[in-house]
Amino acid sequence: MTQPIIITGTDTGIGKTIFSAALTQALSATYWKPVQSGLEEETDTQAVTRLTGCTALPETYRLQIPASPHFSAEEEGVLIDVENLTIPAVDGPLVVEGAGGLMVPLTRETLYIDLFKKWQAPIVLCARTGLGTINHSLLSIEALRARGCNLLGIVFIGDEVADSERTIAEYAGVKKLGRLPLLKDITPETIRTAFAENFRLEDFRAQTGETA
Repeated sequence: MTQPIIITGTDTGIGKTIFSAALTQALSATYWKPVQSGLEEETDTQAVTRLTGCTALPETYRLQIPASPHFSAEEEGVLIDVENLTIPAVDGPLVVEGAGGLMVPLTRETLYIDLFKKWQAPIVLCARTGLGTINHSLLSIEALRARGCNLLGIVFIGDEVADSERTIAEYAGVKKLGRLPLLKDITPETIRTAFAENFRLEDFRAQTGETA
């Protein structure tokens, strides 16, 4: 079985699902989002499937309310059992996307970052390039390292802000894996091109245990 890659972010709404789709497509991977909060609009799993044509596993928990999983679950009378959230075995690479940022509560006792620590799979941290990203990114990296998580590197999403990107990478001593620009049209073709132009597939493929 190949090694999964975990995609997380410094905050919600920064574009990590688009990056997850681009990486899933590039690796011809299977995609899995363990917990989905909010079902009225297109879910992240549906978006990735539409954009990649790749296999997506069903979410372990699907919650109607678009809020933190712990709150949505409590409001809906659902018990999230963290023991049920184990990395599934699949053929080939697996891209796993978290929800929101690292400190999003799954339950009253467990944060997403606690689950990542348990899994010990390589983590890609997605960060926006706009104002505030230095603080959010450095805090997120510090939290990951404090828990002994396996941080592969950081991906920036947005318009280029060279100094912020350099400052984060240098202060944290973390590898910058690339930057996904804002896309006017998000289609299978545009994410394929953006990934090919801004990332090295080998940086991710090597982590899965696959060879070219």
